[in-house]
Amino acid sequence: MSLEEKLDKIRSPKLQNQRETAIVLSAVQDTLKEQHHDPSPTGYFAALLALLSQANIPNKGVQSSDLTSSVVYLLDLVIDHVPAALLRAKFSQVLTSIAPSLTGGDTTAPLLRSSIGCLETLLLAQDGAAWTLPQIDISPRRAVAGLLALASDQRPKVRKRAQDAITHILQNPPPTPSLDHPVADMCAETAMLTLSDAFVVSSVSKRQSKDAMQERSQPGLIHALHLVKAISSASGGWPSRKIEPLCEVLMGASRSNNEYLTMAAFEVFEVIFQGMADQFSSSKLPRLMEALSELKPSQNDSQLLPAWIAVISRGYDVSAQIDPEGTFHKLPDLFGKVSEFLSSASYEIRVSASECLISFLVNCVPERVIAEPSAIDEKTLGKVARSTQDLLNVRFQAAWMEVFNVEAAFFEALRWRAIPLARSILKIIDELRASVSFNGKKEADMVIGKAIQSMGPEAVLGVLPLNLVRPQKGQPGRAWLLPLLRDNVINTKLAHFKSEFVPLSETMYQRVIEHGESEKTMEVKIFETIVHQTWSLLPGYANLPLDLVQAFDQEFAELLSNLLYSQPELRPDICRALQILVESNQELLAVDAKEHEILMRSRVTKTSAQSNLDHLSNLSGNLLTVLFNVYTQTLPQFRGYILQCINAYLSITKEKELLETFVRVTEMLENALVETTTQPQPTKQNSKGSSSNQMPPTTHTLMDLIITLSVYLPLATFAQLFTLTSRILPLIDDPQLQKKAYKLLPRLATSDNGALALGSRNRDLQSLILSSAATASPPARRDRLLSLATIVDHLPSSDLYFIPSILSEAVIATKEVNEKARSAAFDLLVLMGRKMEIGGTIEQSRIPHVDPAAPTAEASLEEFFTMVSAGLVGETPHMVSASITALTRILYEFHRQLPHSVVEDLVSTLSLFLTSNNREIVRSCLGFTKVIVVSLPTDIVLPRLEALVPGLLSWSKEHKSRFRAKVKHIIERMIRRFGVHEVEKWCPEDGKKLVQNIRKTKERKKRKKSEAAEEGVENDEEREISRKGRFESEYEEAIYDSDDDEESDVASNDADRAPKAKPKNQKAAINGRGTYITELPDDEPLDLLSASALSHISTSKPVQFKSRTRTKAKVDLDGKLIFGNANGTGKANDVTEPMAVDPEEEPGDGTLEGGINAYVEAIRGRDAVQRGREGRLKFSNKRNRGGDEMQLDEEEAVEDKKRRNARGSVVKARGHELNGSIRSTVTKRGGRDGARSSLAKKRFDPKTQRKGLGVQKVEGGRVEKTSASRRR
Repeated sequence: MSLEEKLDKIRSPKLQNQRETAIVLSAVQDTLKEQHHDPSPTGYFAALLALLSQANIPNKGVQSSDLTSSVVYLLDLVIDHVPAALLRAKFSQVLTSIAPSLTGGDTTAPLLRSSIGCLETLLLAQDGAAWTLPQIDISPRRAVAGLLALASDQRPKVRKRAQDAITHILQNPPPTPSLDHPVADMCAETAMLTLSDAFVVSSVSKRQSKDAMQERSQPGLIHALHLVKAISSASGGWPSRKIEPLCEVLMGASRSNNEYLTMAAFEVFEVIFQGMADQFSSSKLPRLMEALSELKPSQNDSQLLPAWIAVISRGYDVSAQIDPEGTFHKLPDLFGKVSEFLSSASYEIRVSASECLISFLVNCVPERVIAEPSAIDEKTLGKVARSTQDLLNVRFQAAWMEVFNVEAAFFEALRWRAIPLARSILKIIDELRASVSFNGKKEADMVIGKAIQSMGPEAVLGVLPLNLVRPQKGQPGRAWLLPLLRDNVINTKLAHFKSEFVPLSETMYQRVIEHGESEKTMEVKIFETIVHQTWSLLPGYANLPLDLVQAFDQEFAELLSNLLYSQPELRPDICRALQILVESNQELLAVDAKEHEILMRSRVTKTSAQSNLDHLSNLSGNLLTVLFNVYTQTLPQFRGYILQCINAYLSITKEKELLETFVRVTEMLENALVETTTQPQPTKQNSKGSSSNQMPPTTHTLMDLIITLSVYLPLATFAQLFTLTSRILPLIDDPQLQKKAYKLLPRLATSDNGALALGSRNRDLQSLILSSAATASPPARRDRLLSLATIVDHLPSSDLYFIPSILSEAVIATKEVNEKARSAAFDLLVLMGRKMEIGGTIEQSRIPHVDPAAPTAEASLEEFFTMVSAGLVGETPHMVSASITALTRILYEFHRQLPHSVVEDLVSTLSLFLTSNNREIVRSCLGFTKVIVVSLPTDIVLPRLEALVPGLLSWSKEHKSRFRAKVKHIIERMIRRFGVHEVEKWCPEDGKKLVQNIRKTKERKKRKKSEAAEEGVENDEEREISRKGRFESEYEEAIYDSDDDEESDVASNDADRAPKAKPKNQKAAINGRGTYITELPDDEPLDLLSASALSHISTSKPVQFKSRTRTKAKVDLDGKLIFGNANGTGKANDVTEPMAVDPEEEPGDGTLEGGINAYVEAIRGRDAVQRGREGRLKFSNKRNRGGDEMQLDEEEAVEDKKRRNARGSVVKARGHELNGSIRSTVTKRGGRDGARSSLAKKRFDPKTQRKGLGVQKVEGGRVEKTSASRRR
């Protein structure tokens, strides 16, 4: 950005704090104009410097902070454009002018940042002579000292600006013979002194009590580390003479428990190593590594040793980039030193050591050593291999899990060079794996898998043979190797599979055959599994084999063909292997890399890959014949892999063989079509079975093959191909075959020849597609739309009449049930619009059902919208709805390209359909309204709100088709974009509630969000759960809910219950209207800290159930049961006994009154036996339940007696005794007799009693829901 552009922004300030700067700039410009000076950077610089000198009073600091801030801010902008010679000449004046701003104790942060910017530009302009001046004078060194002091400021922005300035200065040294900047040593010394002081303060605070002093010292230490990092990141890195003390301090900082401090120390090391990665600064690396080696911590220091190991690992990574050969020859010594740490008892040390060894193997072994090793290199590799083998010693048993990762990295690093070196390692791992007490089989399998990838299966099986066919005595069988081989074999010799696994498969399969048709034993099943696992190895052997031309001969191809015919269960593996043979070589040819990189990665050159493809091409004819035959014999659900394999070999087949294959398949298809046409209709219907085990018709199979062939055919065959397609498209009786025919055109578009054919024969295809529109079946609708899109994509500008010819079909398809068909229709409409946007001529006379005298029209986007809009006057609501949906899609796509007037007319027209009475039309119109609200410019939508808002709100009460939710969502988007007042202005009176509710809901959510932030609640969804259930629908909540509702209390259902206030904590509302604690036995308080406390807390009121308690029966000395008192009277006078009965609570207690009560209970009680129709006895199965709340007075008891006497059941007893007994019993007891007397008021009816499941009835048989039943 130029200076003038920067000043223009200041002249028109948008913020309050920029106005002062604009006033100062205006004053400076007026001054320059009065003095007849040009407004150049030099003129601005001189004027601002003079103004800054006036603003500062000598020896008293800054006079006006606002004025000084504005002047220094402008000076920071201008000084970048001032010539360097002028800055060198005015160095003392500039530094003196901005010094008060840099040294003032109360200087604001913005003023400091601007002053640092001025000082940075001033120092960058100084030459080598100026940097030699001592620090005591007004010199650049003194200015840098001030920057170093500000680099540790407590204010983050000031500190960051100063550190960036120091880094920029050190990265741009003056022309000198030294590698470092002249002030690099001074900056390093100052940073080291700051870091040491902060480290000492931190160490002292650790030994003292934990107080605020310790907390304040840690940030100071981190700030000092950031300063060191800033100096180290400069070009040239840390000065070489200051490396040793820096490493010592950094290693001490890495020992801290503060993870941020440790990370900052590691970042400094990382920056130092990055700075030394180039050749310019690489001379400092040996001294740094030597210093780090001398700082080796104690063997068991679990805090410092992992950090030291990580730094050493990173250092030798950089060393390998600078000197790969020298670092590689140091690898055995490094390996030995670091591997000693694997015997440590600390897990962190072992992990760090293993990761360091892995880093050595990955980064310190050059590719040249793997490709062409010298004698010295082979010795070095041997030493590394022996060191790696020694890690499997018992001494490192505690670290074997980490050692296995190192072994895997060893195989990956040495690749095929590990073949003669790692045999002993594999033997040791196999012995460990065979041990019963060994728990690391998964890790051991991982190492063996890496060995298979690197060394190849032949070398691994040479050390660890399978021993399956002829097992040797004392040698275990290793069938477990087969899954490992399957997952890891790659880029090896195919001949090994032929010599090792083909005989194994034949032997095992012969044993299966010898078993015959009898029931399979476990042994036979094992043999079958081995056969399957053996052939599952073939895809890995086929992945870029080293000897494809020699190993894949005619004999092996015949073997695979026979297996494809005879053993269907092996077809997936064999077909995938044949496919990988082709594709792996094709991928290698497509790789854009250097030849030596390809050779190092795969040991196969591009020349060899092309030779492999040529060899496979010679065999492809016979292989395709076999694959075609197998394809016709396979069920449709298992054909996918065969078709992929066919496609791979068609890509390498010669043109002559392709033509012969195409002619042969075409003839077969034509014959099959003739047979299908002449076949009787009932037979054809019977052939359309839906069973998954039934083979499809021959025509379907052959059409699949032709579609696969089509992309590889020459141009001369496309005439015959299109003729064949024209015969299939009218076959409405076979929708699946028609669907396959429509797939042909999109398939052709993926090839170059196919695209040329689609362009040259486009008119023929147009006629074909238009003529087959009437016979298109619904299952083929999506593929037909894709074919239309293919034709439109290749449509010439002179044949644009085709677009209006198929437009109605595309519009109607937007209402398809199938989602994929709808998507295809939308894509077709967009494609048509883009084609019309390019331009051309539309011969309307060629459009079907159009007057031949119709004039020619020019193609344009407006014309396309006019065509689609014609559907708005359709005869059916379905057509109108589809037209609105189509217009919605293309308007969303092209609204920026359309003229303003066209968009306005379209919006005005479609807005009228909101008043339609047809729901299907309105549903599409709602989608259109949402699109225009979201995507169209404000100046178009805002004038339409007067019509849109009332039209939308007229459907806000509609329940069907989710109209209410859609309308509310659109109104919300309107409010979000245009504001609530603009929307509310056009709302009718009955619709304003919805708008007000949307506004209040938004404010409520905002308020809740702020409250939750204050309370620390993070989950917004949980806070909304408490609102659910208050309304039956979202619409009712939107209409009737308000802020007043939330402020009111919620009353309970019971009248005597006090209203509960709204809980202050939002989480309490989540849990319901209350939280209950279940009482513990013996009134023990609940311990909320116990693990079982949650089981005693409930969101619903707990119901106490009276549990039946069993009491121990009394026995006498002879063991006989004792009932009643021990005196044998049978009277339960001792109420303290467990089996005792209260004489006032039970009838039949031996008294006259008790006897009368017992008699009345027996013949008139709820458990009494009654006679129903035909004199049958009926018994009540309802148990008595006690209830203290149900009591009767004397009048109710008398009424009960009169009701019983009216039924003709008279009790021959004295009335006053009966009444007295009832009265005394009811008034004294309540309980079960009270409940029994209450139920006696109504005649006992077993039928109604059974219907109510034991609850009371009122007139009409309705159940009376008492408080007790509600609790239940």
